[in-house]
Amino acid sequence: MRTASLPTTTTEKARLNPVVFFGSTALILVLTAVLIAFPEGAGTWLGKAQGWLSRSFGWYYMLAIGAYLFFVLYVAFSRFGHLRLGADHERPDFSYAAWAGMLFSSGIGISLLYFAASEPIDHLFNPPEGEPGSQHAARQALQLTFLHWGVHGWAIYALVGLAVGYFAYRHKQPLALRSALYPLFGERLMRGSVGNAVDCFGIFVTLLGLVTNLGIGSLQVASGLEHLFGMPHSQSALLAVILVMSVVATLAAVSGVEKGIRRLSNLNIILFSGLLVFVLLAGPTLHLLNGLVQNLGDYLNGLVLKTFDLYVYTGQSGKGEEWMGLWTLFYWAWWISWAPFVGMFIARISRGRTVRELVCGVLLIPLGFTLAWLSVFGNSALDLVMNQNATELGKAALEQPAMSIYLLLEHYPWSKAVIGLSICVGFVLFLTPADSGSVMLANLSRKDGDLDEDAPHWLRIFWSVVITLVTIGLLFAGNFTAMQTVVVLAGLPFSVVLLLYMLALLKAMRADLGAQPAVQGVAPVGQGGV
Repeated sequence: MRTASLPTTTTEKARLNPVVFFGSTALILVLTAVLIAFPEGAGTWLGKAQGWLSRSFGWYYMLAIGAYLFFVLYVAFSRFGHLRLGADHERPDFSYAAWAGMLFSSGIGISLLYFAASEPIDHLFNPPEGEPGSQHAARQALQLTFLHWGVHGWAIYALVGLAVGYFAYRHKQPLALRSALYPLFGERLMRGSVGNAVDCFGIFVTLLGLVTNLGIGSLQVASGLEHLFGMPHSQSALLAVILVMSVVATLAAVSGVEKGIRRLSNLNIILFSGLLVFVLLAGPTLHLLNGLVQNLGDYLNGLVLKTFDLYVYTGQSGKGEEWMGLWTLFYWAWWISWAPFVGMFIARISRGRTVRELVCGVLLIPLGFTLAWLSVFGNSALDLVMNQNATELGKAALEQPAMSIYLLLEHYPWSKAVIGLSICVGFVLFLTPADSGSVMLANLSRKDGDLDEDAPHWLRIFWSVVITLVTIGLLFAGNFTAMQTVVVLAGLPFSVVLLLYMLALLKAMRADLGAQPAVQGVAPVGQGGV
């Protein structure tokens, strides 16, 4: 039996939701116009706003991120873990291999290429505490990099994927962000202005993340072509790269989840893994393996401490606070801004999975590879800078991060071929989040329709075009950094939505278990159990 606490929706033909579609489009276009028209003034104001947010809400971000992680682990390993995203008899739409591949690619983007060598080196020379350039700073650099890319971020994705998928497939609500809040706000949320506002803001935050993804991706690929083939460092060359990447991503988005995105995910794994294995075997293999084990130990040992570390007692007034705003708080807001579309995509591919399967899959499948990648490339970069006098690499990591990974690979055999492969890896890494993001934006812009049916092709193409035009405008106006700052600011209100998701899920799961103790073999709420 299924609880009757939530009404189910009837399947109707999918159609555009004009309030969400036009509202979110107007919001992003107005913001873009302001950033392009007033680049200096907007950048200054946004920088001050980010500084204020770091000073005033750093403590809140740290507590919220810790709460997200604790919650998803709790529901996975408590009596709620066996509940399915769907009816009790349903089985998953995708095999474990296909599901794992799409999980891997959903949240692993081109930023891993961008930051793999540059972030550890930056932490080496600009640590939050301690002596810059020291062995202690090098060890701390990998611990901090692991923190920023580790389990906390994936817990945010798991929370959104779980919340959206649970109410969509178990309670037959729309596959939309608003659906996860139904137990708290009722029908007014589902059909009224509050629900439209939630989805509208979700599209806005998602689009910000996708614009920054295209910006970083185009800079990464353009830097590789510049380094390998001497392509001119010009706006016209960058424009050509952006247009090619956008066209291919749009074609993949039109092909849908089952075809384009699934195939790209498989290619993604092959190319990404091949590059990792090459760097591991062609470099100081024993040192890299030792470093991986120690980095993992340092990360796990300091997991609780770093979750709540605000650098209050560094002894250097303002240094820790400034570093937190530039790095840790930026990453937490960045993960939150990507959560709507990555979480919705995870929900879209996880029908029939249990709560425990989804949480464990999201936390473990991409995480293991991410940490291995960061350790191998990070330790390789640190070794070159600290022991082999690779000054050019160290300078690029601080001044031109997109170029750092190519300068690292210059120290390896067959460097030209490997750099060419890394450009291809970057291109594919960009495509998977880009096309899945366009699909999810389109799905959020519509209403009704079958849960397993994606939005019409024209809607996916529209959002791909908007992402492309906004990115071009910001890059050419020289105000792309301002958009990244907006991402940080937009993460704050959506973090509150995630806290409400936790309350809504607990309420619905308790009702579900209470309605079917005989079927699941567990005690109702209030009569034993975890």
